[in-house]
Amino acid sequence: MRQPSVIARRVAAASVSLVVAAGAAACGPEDSDAKGSGGDSTPHKGGTLTVLNAQPQSDFDPARLYTSGGGNVPSLVFRTLTTRNRENGAAGAKVVPDLATDTGRPNKDATVWTYTLKKGLKYEDGTPITSADIKYGIERSFAPELSGGAPYLRDWLVGAADYQGPYKDKKGLSAIETPDARTIVFHLNKPEGEFPYLATQTQFTPVPKSKDTGTTYESHPVSSGPYKVLKNENDGEHLVLERNTHWSAATDEERKAYPDRIDVRSGLDSSVINQRLSASQGADAAAVTTDTNLGPAELAKVTGDKELAARVGTGRFGYTNYLAFNPKVKPFDNPKVRQAVAYAIDRSSVVNAAGGSALAEPATTFLPDQKSFGYTPYDPFPAGRSGNPAKARELLKQAGYANGLTLTLTHSNSKDFETSPEIATAVQDALKKAGITVKLQGLEENDYRDQIHSVKTEPGLFLAHWGADWPSGGPFLAPIFDGRQIVKDGANFNTGQLNDKSVNDEIDAINKLTDLDAAAQRWGALDKKIGEDALVVPLFHPVYKRLYGKDVKNIVISDWTGVLDISQVAVK
Repeated sequence: MRQPSVIARRVAAASVSLVVAAGAAACGPEDSDAKGSGGDSTPHKGGTLTVLNAQPQSDFDPARLYTSGGGNVPSLVFRTLTTRNRENGAAGAKVVPDLATDTGRPNKDATVWTYTLKKGLKYEDGTPITSADIKYGIERSFAPELSGGAPYLRDWLVGAADYQGPYKDKKGLSAIETPDARTIVFHLNKPEGEFPYLATQTQFTPVPKSKDTGTTYESHPVSSGPYKVLKNENDGEHLVLERNTHWSAATDEERKAYPDRIDVRSGLDSSVINQRLSASQGADAAAVTTDTNLGPAELAKVTGDKELAARVGTGRFGYTNYLAFNPKVKPFDNPKVRQAVAYAIDRSSVVNAAGGSALAEPATTFLPDQKSFGYTPYDPFPAGRSGNPAKARELLKQAGYANGLTLTLTHSNSKDFETSPEIATAVQDALKKAGITVKLQGLEENDYRDQIHSVKTEPGLFLAHWGADWPSGGPFLAPIFDGRQIVKDGANFNTGQLNDKSVNDEIDAINKLTDLDAAAQRWGALDKKIGEDALVVPLFHPVYKRLYGKDVKNIVISDWTGVLDISQVAVK
């Protein structure tokens, strides 16, 4: 997942389809039965599940969605070669087969991946799903008019860098072979041991060529999942799904598909969503949200109400909020200045500014505190939770700033409790104790994104955040610290502009590993090595607290998404 500007398409939407709005182990709702509330906790088929969201489920085309693990609402309609394991906590951070019989069979150096489709797979019209449909679905994601999905395939597939999709190039991608109706083979430019994770993205959804309507396909994409689209109004603002009678649970171990209908209503104010879920009147009693958290004030109210507290799902998505340095800008070219800032940070005040310990956990590592990422505890500049201004002053003196210095901190004006004025002010107050005067530069969200993502305009000090495309250290560390991913004339995420051969080589070496547990350990060690350079100062990892209606059962919250998985939910 990327910065929230991009994550919005993923974690929150993934929840990241990004969102999209889109992390220890995620758990079921606190103080409640993990199966949900109500006298009879056994989930049953039937009823209508209502989804109340702030962000519309826009671009409902598998080619255009940027999701984590296939997304939340999208994965009800779109099945992929692999998917996320739909279980609570750490078990849910594993990749499992979906349309395929396994998570993929690599050759010796992980440059060729082969998949076999399960038998009996059908679309909503009863026609069979074939490997050629998956190949075509991937190819159409390269069409410029259907852009927006995960960018990895253009980089990973042999000869795909300049491919413009099947509408312009009828020959297709030779890097994807379909020797028969149930076999698909991918040829990669370089070893990629995490290809099974990528195969959870919606670009791996089968699309029948005869039913492809280009940019209008999103209004009624052909379903391969347990639900089909009945209605899609105002580009995903109101989405109604009903059962796909040709979906077979015998081919799908992950999606429970209990409700008969899913009614997704978006464009709502977050306070209204939480108020409706709290009241649980009428249809709202069987309602959930996939993108709206409880705020600090709302959480305080909920915590004091036993019945409401029993209807709060708690989870953690792989996500880190941090302070970023641009070493190309003075005085941040001096490591001691960066170290001084790291020592001066008061994480307790930052956590309070983010909503308190119930909504944020202090971070000293860039990788989230989850095993799947390779989390390795370390703190290269230990200053406790309240900072160490004396140590910061000592380092500033060594750097030639015995009388302190003045810095500018760039942040967003959005009220997101992440890069917003509240967090910036907490940083400002902490650094003041170390003799550092911080001037705050608040920008509107679009200007903020444009400035921090451009090598030409990147500030010296700014607030940033990063989320996971999938639960592994690879998509977390590589975009931020791989020197070959520095983008000179576009959106750049390597904020420290680090181009260290030893780091780049280790990233390549880990990518060759198909043993994901072994890879995770290496990612953790690399995180620790990079952390010693003080190119970023990790601040906190968010915690998601979300209400659900009183008639909602079977609550599953995994470490992959950190939010309630609606493919598991049942209603009265």
